[in-house]
This record gives sequence, structure tokens and C-alpha cells, in this order.
Amino acid sequence: RIHYGWKCPPSAETWIGTYIGCFLDDAKDRALKGMVFYDFRKMTNTLCQDTCTERYFAGLEYGSECYCGNRITSARMKEEGCNLDCKGEKGAICGGVSRLSVYKVEEVHSGQRRYRNVRYRGCFKKPDNSTAASLAHAIQPNLTSQWCIQNCMDQEFPLALVRKPDCFCGYATPRFTLHEPVKEELCAVENSSLPTQGSRQLFLQVYQTPVQDSRCTEKKFLPEKSSSLVALSSFPGAGNTWVRHLIELATGYYTGSYYFDGTLYNRGFKGEKDYWKSGRTICVKTHESGQRDIEMYDSAILLIRNPYRSLMAEFNRKCAGHLGYASDQHWKSKVYIHLILNISLVCSEQLNCLLFFRKILQVPQILCFSSIFVCFNPFQQ
Repeated sequence: RIHYGWKCPPSAETWIGTYIGCFLDDAKDRALKGMVFYDFRKMTNTLCQDTCTERYFAGLEYGSECYCGNRITSARMKEEGCNLDCKGEKGAICGGVSRLSVYKVEEVHSGQRRYRNVRYRGCFKKPDNSTAASLAHAIQPNLTSQWCIQNCMDQEFPLALVRKPDCFCGYATPRFTLHEPVKEELCAVENSSLPTQGSRQLFLQVYQTPVQDSRCTEKKFLPEKSSSLVALSSFPGAGNTWVRHLIELATGYYTGSYYFDGTLYNRGFKGEKDYWKSGRTICVKTHESGQRDIEMYDSAILLIRNPYRSLMAEFNRKCAGHLGYASDQHWKSKVYIHLILNISLVCSEQLNCLLFFRKILQVPQILCFSSIFVCFNPFQQ
């Protein structure tokens, strides 16, 4: 996010892509399955392509959404479907309604593709059942980690596992959780040309690619009605919607809401339209802080954020939607002062959550959900 008062220096490189065409895009099955980026004020073709420099394709939708990926997995549609102007460049097309304007991202220099979002996870012991963690295998003489990472990204895998001359691509699993790294020296020996005794083929260097785990994309309602009603309670602007998104990725089940937001429903939060006491969702978003409202739930996940940041986020949402930003004029208006006065009254009631919720669930994994391994279900217990 770009904060007011800051200016980004111009890029030293210009990424020019080749337009491929207009493609169908479905919230349940994205045409490009990599990173997602939104900008409701300044989205342009150039901005999206620069964001997707680690991928082969960049796609724009709704004038403000940018998607990255290495493969296009949907059908080509008529060009008339891509008819919305970019928010930051009038006259330039940035997709349409459920339509993606796709560009092939070109490299400035051959072999110079950048990897800003690759993370080295560490050295790990090879799992006993390696086929469960690695679904693709390649042997490359003079193997480099960069080659293996690119190979796994091309095949849409979130993990690249290096053990020269072998490159494995795959996923984290319950038997390969990446929770217990070993000493780096073991991988250094493993990947050297020196002869080893006994340790051969036991240790792997693991890299996390920017590819989203495809196992996290399918979501559904609970198969059986839950007898326990769990609140996801927070002060407005505390990041409740973002945590809902992460919970849905982690569990595969929809979250519900005490309110109805059509924008969120259209963005894929299908539990938004379900009656909040139906028992079909894994938890229910609420900002209510009265004792009567609180005591309707059996337990709660209490989301706490810095009040100042919550206020900023809530004002941005009221002025420009869930992913937008309030203008300078909005910040200087009486609307901002009015919001502060109203929210301060709500803030004083938030301690009721600690007083009246029957049970506060401890879910420390929530803090780690920004990692790729959100498929492990923290709600099993």
C-alpha cells in the first residue's frame, strides 16, 4: 500500500508486455492462480505487469484488479467483454465484469526475471513418504536454486525442494510441515560435490514460491449444522474481513456474517448471504458489543488491532470500499470528525467482549496465516 505523503521512485526498468486477449475469470476458478493485487485509484496496465514480473502472465479485471500466473486456465472470450477503463488510466482497458485482459510479461533481459516474493524456508529432513510432499521431480546437471524455483513456479507449485542434482516441486503436508528445520550444514554437505556417508538423499533446501496453494481454493458450507455458534468479533476496521478470508483458506469452509455486504458476497464470501444463526458457517463476523448480542454466541475469536489503525481502515472503507482509500478531501472534512465521535462510543463498549463472551478461543495460528501454509486446519480441536 502507498501511504499519502510518500512517492514511489520511478522504476529503473520498464516492463512491456504483449497483449494476449480477453479471458473468462471465475471467482471459484481463477484464470490466473498466482498473486492478486488491487488498487481502486491507480491501477494501470503497467502497474499490473510490474507487479507480475515474477510470472509469465498479468491479467486485469473490473478496472482495478490485477492477477498474476504462469498458466491461463480459462477460455478465451470475445474482446467486447473487456470494456472497463483502468482506474488510473482512462482510455486504457483493464478487463471487464468476470473478464480478464491478459498480457504476457516480457523480461527486460533474458534470464533476468526477478524473484521478490520467494522465501527460503530452511533445510529440512526429507519426509519418509516423499511422494506425498513432492508431486513433480526433475534432474538437472549443475542445478541451481533459481532453476528449481522457476521450474516449480511454471508448474504452479508452492514449494521448491533442492537436493542437487534433483529438483522436487510440491506442497506442505502433515508429514512435511516445515515446522522443524535442521542445521544448514546438513544441506550444505548434501548439495556439495564431496562424497558423503549415510546422509545422501536425506536433506532438502526448501523455497516457498509466490504460487498460492491450489488446495486452499475450494470452499463450501459445513456438511452438518454446527451446534456451536462461534463469533469472529472485532472493532470495525480491525481486519475482520481479511481474517475471514484466511480462515476460509485454512479450513475450506465459509464464514458467516451478522450483517450482509453485497460487495463481499460478489467477491466470493458466499456465507455472507446465509442466515447468521444457520450453523452452516465455521464462524460469524460481528462488531456488536452489547451484552445481549454477545451472549448469543457459544464462543468467540476476538480480533484486536491498534485502535488508530482500525480507525484509519474503517474511514477508508466508508469512503472508498473494502480495498479503496479515502481522498485527501475526505480526511479534511467534518465526516472524519463525525466518525471519530461515533466510533469512540463503540470503542468504550469493546471491553464487554472480554466480560460477557462465554469462551474466548485461542487461535495463535491466525497470526501465521499470511504464510502459504494456511491449509492446515486450526479449528480441528
